[in-house]
Amino acid sequence: MSQVETDDLAFARKVIDAEVCALQSVRDRLGKPFSDAIEALLGCTGRVVVTGIGKAGIIGQKVSATLASTGTPSHSIHAVDAVHGDLGRIVEGDVVLVLSNSGETEVVELLPAVKRIGARIIAITGNAQSTLGKHADVLLDIGVIAEACPLGLAPSASTTAMLALGDALALAVANRRKFNKEDYALYHPGGELGRRLLKVEDVMRGLDQCAHVGEEATVIQALERIDATPGRAGAVCVTDGAGALIGIFTDGDLRRRVRQDPAFLKGPISAVITRRPKCIRTGSLAQEAAKILKENRIDELPVVDNQGRLCGIVDVQDLLAVRLIAP
Repeated sequence: MSQVETDDLAFARKVIDAEVCALQSVRDRLGKPFSDAIEALLGCTGRVVVTGIGKAGIIGQKVSATLASTGTPSHSIHAVDAVHGDLGRIVEGDVVLVLSNSGETEVVELLPAVKRIGARIIAITGNAQSTLGKHADVLLDIGVIAEACPLGLAPSASTTAMLALGDALALAVANRRKFNKEDYALYHPGGELGRRLLKVEDVMRGLDQCAHVGEEATVIQALERIDATPGRAGAVCVTDGAGALIGIFTDGDLRRRVRQDPAFLKGPISAVITRRPKCIRTGSLAQEAAKILKENRIDELPVVDNQGRLCGIVDVQDLLAVRLIAP
C-alpha cells in the first residue's frame, strides 16, 4: 500500500470517528425534551411538516420519508419556497419539525407565520439560544458538534447527528403506535416485505370476476360462464345451494374429457368436477397461495371463507402481476 493510500485511510477513519463522537454526544443528551417531542407527534391532528435549508433540508426530507413510511403522515417543504406560498401546505393542528444547526438560517422567517397558523414547532438545532431555539415549542438541542470537514465548515458530523436524532424520533413514535409488519407492508406494497405480507384477498378475483356455477348446471353452461367472465378465466368453480365450494373444472379437465367422450358436454358439471379441490382460506398470505400453485402445478386456486363458501379465485397471472411468482 502506498503512502497516499495509507494517508487516505487514516483521514477517512478520522472522519468516521468524528461522526461516531457526534452520535455518542447526541445519544447522551437525550432527555425530557425528546419525550415531549414524541408526545407532540403522537398528539398531532394534522401532518408533520419537515423543513430546513441546505444539507439540513436534505436530512429533513429523509426524516419526513421515515415518518411517513412508519405510520406518521408527513411531508417536507423547502423553507425558501415556504415563504413564497408553500406555507399554505401548513394548517392548524400540524407539527412543523425544523432542522437548522445554527438556528439562524432562512427557516427563522417561517416561525411567525407558523405560529399564526396554529401549528406547533419542534426544533432540532445545535444552538439553543438561537432564534429557532427560543421560538420552538419543543427544543431538541444537539449541542456544539465539531464537523468532520478538515475546514470545520461543511456540514458532516452535525447532519449525521440530525439524521440519527430524526430516525430515533420517527421510530420511537412508530414504537408507541405499535406499528407492525402488516402496517409497514401497507405503505410498502412494492417492496419485498409488502409482497410477502399480501393477503389472498389483495390479489384474488372476486365472485364478479370468478367463473362459478351451481352443481345443477351442465358442462356447456359452465363453459359458457367461463366465456362470459371478464378477463382470463381458466376454470369454473362449482358450488352447492349454500354457496360452498364442492369442486372445480379446469381447461385441462376439458381437454382430457373431450378426448375420452365428447358426449359429456351435455351432462351435469357435477359429474366431471374435481371434488375437494385445492383451495385457500381468506386471510391467508398470497405467498401461501403461490406455494400451493407451484407445488401442485395448477393455475387456479379457489378462495373460500371459514364456512367453505366461495369468495373468489387466485389465478397464476394475478401472482405474476405482484411478482410472487417468477415468469
